[in-house]
Amino acid sequence: MPEMPEVQGLVDHLDGRAPGLDVTTVAVTNIAALKTYDPPVDVLHGTRITGFARRGKFIDMAVSTTEGDGLHLVFHLAKAGWLRWYEALPTTVVRPGKSPIALRVALSDGSGFDLTEAGTKKSLAVSVVRDVADVPGVARLGPDPLDPAFTAETLAGIVEGRRTQIKGVLRDQSLIAGIGNAYSDEILHAARMSPYALASSLDADAVVHLYEAMQATLTEALEAASGRPPTDLKDAKRRGMKVHARRGQACPVCGDEVRSVFFSDNSLEYCPTCQTGGRLLADRRLSRLVK
Repeated sequence: MPEMPEVQGLVDHLDGRAPGLDVTTVAVTNIAALKTYDPPVDVLHGTRITGFARRGKFIDMAVSTTEGDGLHLVFHLAKAGWLRWYEALPTTVVRPGKSPIALRVALSDGSGFDLTEAGTKKSLAVSVVRDVADVPGVARLGPDPLDPAFTAETLAGIVEGRRTQIKGVLRDQSLIAGIGNAYSDEILHAARMSPYALASSLDADAVVHLYEAMQATLTEALEAASGRPPTDLKDAKRRGMKVHARRGQACPVCGDEVRSVFFSDNSLEYCPTCQTGGRLLADRRLSRLVK
């Protein structure tokens, strides 16, 4: 799943290329991806792109109509979605159900992009709105962890009294925006903290340590994504991972074997030596969990 660093990389690329161009057409080829109907998608035709922004893991394409009204094409790439940018958009007609393309945006200089989604479980979401806050997922977002206003005290307030596992807290978009499964693994490894630790159990020093690990991990990932075209962002993410998706490999810090815990639709990775005092975490949610 694209998370904050990759989404920001996409936003940076789009914002450096598309503002000032007119939207020629927006073609929806997977109608299930479209989550709004008013205003209709075709209202975007002939609008001018004014900029792109990241909202958590959402991408916001802002446009202006000829009357000067503002609109937004907001999309979330979900677990298996991606954005393909073309300097010269293919001229082939994309037919519903015949390809992984869910939406195609054509721009006035011949460039454009596709939103694609692999697999059978379709979760990619696209909205056309007058106000970004009209997208429920955006309206529910918590603070951005790299916002200057997000401090160790902010994190302390989030974890205080919360009797849920810290891994889940980091992934909860209503609490902290932009972090998903991969970077929560990386942050907890950097913090030398068990993913099963209860958020409410963290003392002041542990909160500061987690905050510093979060800042360092996300800043490093953003720097790795900076300036890269969309085609390179996934590989840059994989290269930067120390434990996530590295089951069976050696931890780069201590050399212990990276282990996994499997759930119904994903897994987490961790280093026993660095994070759990050498203990292995149970593989099932309902098993006795190591705290």
